[in-house]
Amino acid sequence: MLKGLKISPLLLAAVVFVGLVIYLYLPKPEVQQERVQGLTPITVHIIKMESFPVNVEALGTAKANESVSLTAQTTDIVQHINFDDGDFVKKGQVLLQLNDTEEKARLNELDINLQEAKRQLKRIINLAKESAASEQLLDEQQAKVKALSAQMDVVKSQLDELVISAPFNGVLGIRQISVGALLKPGDLVTTLDDLAVVKVDFSISEAHLPTVAIGQQVKTTSVAYPGEVFVGKIASIATRLDPITRSIQVRANIDNKALKLRPGMLMQIELQKLMLETLVLPEQSLVPVDDKQFVFVVKDGAVQRVEVEVGRRRPGFAQILSGLVQGDVVVVEGTLRLRDGSKIRILNSDSGEG
Repeated sequence: MLKGLKISPLLLAAVVFVGLVIYLYLPKPEVQQERVQGLTPITVHIIKMESFPVNVEALGTAKANESVSLTAQTTDIVQHINFDDGDFVKKGQVLLQLNDTEEKARLNELDINLQEAKRQLKRIINLAKESAASEQLLDEQQAKVKALSAQMDVVKSQLDELVISAPFNGVLGIRQISVGALLKPGDLVTTLDDLAVVKVDFSISEAHLPTVAIGQQVKTTSVAYPGEVFVGKIASIATRLDPITRSIQVRANIDNKALKLRPGMLMQIELQKLMLETLVLPEQSLVPVDDKQFVFVVKDGAVQRVEVEVGRRRPGFAQILSGLVQGDVVVVEGTLRLRDGSKIRILNSDSGEG
């Protein structure tokens, strides 16, 4: 008889939904027993004196320890390029050579003239000793030797300007020119950054100035490396405050031998201002009412609502200035179900854990 009977999918879904609601809202045996006994399950934390670091947070920008844009000093054709993008180079290493054919020829000509002038000077000096040459002739030849030497120095300086060398150890950026290109003064060849140490500049309020000092440790993070902390030290503190923001600039040096940090990165800085020994409470224990803060303290199997004065805060924890004493047992979880005088049952076996 039931063979031809069909069950509607909508009816089946309704039956399943009703069953789920009944299961979720049906009081469990333990909860029923607690309700019968009038006990509210909670977890607690024992208040004690703890180390409470007070940190200053700021944002800063990473900079290379040394940084320069390499350009030419004179106009000429690029003859040789001795580097590739991203090369590590040492101080004094030749990176680029401009065409120096004319300057070398001029230097060679001056060298020949100078050698001849020196030979003539030597001959005139010998003649002057025998009074066979005048003092005027000797002076003129000496002046000629000095003039040729000065001209050689000028040409040597011009040759130096046709060579671009690394001014310090570092990592090169992307090459911007090619062999055969006409390079003019100011044209960018490449960049050079010393990344072994990264400088991070940031500003702090004048109120924090007495608590920072050169050599003090700082911790920095970057969104590029989630969860990784880069530790550095304060290297310098500005001598002047910004009269508009009333802040002062601080510079920290961070070791960067792994070359993870790059100039221009946004860095989040955490600077430990001081370390307090104080009563500390998990923030979730606090019950705000208007502009006041309360906690529930366990006494003789029940709870008592107590007003507290909260001081400094850090993620997850708050400093308690008054209202509690060391050894007080404070409710951490279950505060929303409590009223002053509620009977409770402590769930965590070690009440010292929040």
